[in-house]
Amino acid sequence: MVAGGLEQLKSPSEEDFDVVIAGYGPVGRVLALQLGRRGHRVAVVERQLESYPLPRAVHFDDEIARLLQSLDASPEQMPHAVEAYDDQYEWRNASGEPLLQLEWRGGGRSGWNTSYFFHQPSVEAFLHDKVSALGSVTLLRGWEAESRHETDEQITLHVRNAAGERRSLTGKYLVGADGANSKVRQWMGTTMTDLGYFHDWLVVDLLPKKPVHVEPPALQICDPLRPTTLVPGGPGRRRFEFLRLEGEGRDEFSSEANVWELLKPWNVGPETAHIERRALYTFQARWCDSWRKGRMLLAGDSAHLMPPFAGQGMSSGLRDAANLEWKLHLVLTGNANESILDSYGTERSEHVRHFIERSMQLGEIICLTDPAEAARRDEKMTGDIAAGVSMPAHPAPRLGDGIHRYDHAGGTLSIQAAVRGPEREGLFDDVYGPGGTLLLRNAGLRSELPEGFRTALEAAGVRTIALGTVPTADTAVDVTGAYAAWLDEIVADAVLIRPDFYVYGGAAAGEIPELVHEFLDDLQPTAVTDTRPVLSGSSL
Repeated sequence: MVAGGLEQLKSPSEEDFDVVIAGYGPVGRVLALQLGRRGHRVAVVERQLESYPLPRAVHFDDEIARLLQSLDASPEQMPHAVEAYDDQYEWRNASGEPLLQLEWRGGGRSGWNTSYFFHQPSVEAFLHDKVSALGSVTLLRGWEAESRHETDEQITLHVRNAAGERRSLTGKYLVGADGANSKVRQWMGTTMTDLGYFHDWLVVDLLPKKPVHVEPPALQICDPLRPTTLVPGGPGRRRFEFLRLEGEGRDEFSSEANVWELLKPWNVGPETAHIERRALYTFQARWCDSWRKGRMLLAGDSAHLMPPFAGQGMSSGLRDAANLEWKLHLVLTGNANESILDSYGTERSEHVRHFIERSMQLGEIICLTDPAEAARRDEKMTGDIAAGVSMPAHPAPRLGDGIHRYDHAGGTLSIQAAVRGPEREGLFDDVYGPGGTLLLRNAGLRSELPEGFRTALEAAGVRTIALGTVPTADTAVDVTGAYAAWLDEIVADAVLIRPDFYVYGGAAAGEIPELVHEFLDDLQPTAVTDTRPVLSGSSL
């Protein structure tokens, strides 16, 4: 792949694509990689000639680890960039007393560690290498979106480089993953829900020359004299964040001299660490009210912004990519009506709202600078800890209205656990591959599902796997009993899991055909309609 992009467009016909993506940050890369691996022709436009060389996001969770796993980019494949976190995330007051303990130890429901800290430039480079290896993805660096023209059939993005040269890229859809100042969002003209959260924080990323000891390694200090955040920054790195207090000038506060002063309490100085980055950020809390307009869609920071206290900003953007990609794929292959794209915004906006509100809730705890208010907070929260009150690592909200039922865990994140297949034992997606799954409690339930339904499910990216004692290509051995326990928990004998790992719905024995029928009907498929048997009373 040529970095500049001009040489990649060999002829006018090569300027026609399935999807055009504006922005090549983590969300743009993952979306391009997902679509490109499926064989869709993708163009990515990025105005910067080179990737941003400094860290920004530093944390993702087990759900994102599973998404990366599906792209052959699991945390285990990036030890140079990603480290698993296996300790509490603790919040303390000025006296060092615990106020809040978030349990980030152990595994999450997606089969990976609850939390990971990473070095963003290294992860982006790893993903870029995978994108570059795909002949289906064209990357145009140093080109900026200028305007667009949309018809009933396609959308054309007009781009320009620094030399004044212009190109036009035509696709079925344009995805704006172009950040907080998104041009695609401006074109859409969407309003935003803004919760009015504004705090300035100085973010300092360090490359230590000697180890920086913090216990626990992820720590919030809720000191009204200077609220401070200390977290890992990926292998061999540390991050500090300091709240800018009222009356402190922005330039002076973010100066290198002041950074070293702020770091002194931790015995960090020029002789023990190198400052990779220092940046003053205004943390905000807002999301778009509309995520789609015609052939334009938004993802990542172009659609939402949140304070970093729950570590879910980038993770939420990558959830956008996962939700959008499988729907785009079905539309592009003719296996669903494009109306399913309307569910993208309704599902994701409600989901991301929970993470934004959690982030704000945590921010309200740490950002108190009035000593009297902080004292009242400390009294209440130390009492809560003494009473055993705790908070989960991160929210597990249900998706907003969209392509899922509201019973049997519909709209919630599925689990991933170890299984034994015919050739190996490991996490489910490593054994049977990523994708959607109709999971049956036992092989006998297969007889309920007509062959035409299984064929239609496969066209929609959903395979049928039963639990059993002898592993086969479509029978998994539940080696830990996790899947049987989960089916008990959601009171189902079958569960239909979408390709983005979220549950469509579940069913008891005898109700499985109706479950599948509703899923296929929600997709409003075109190419698979004739393969579906007609149920009694169905209009199909």
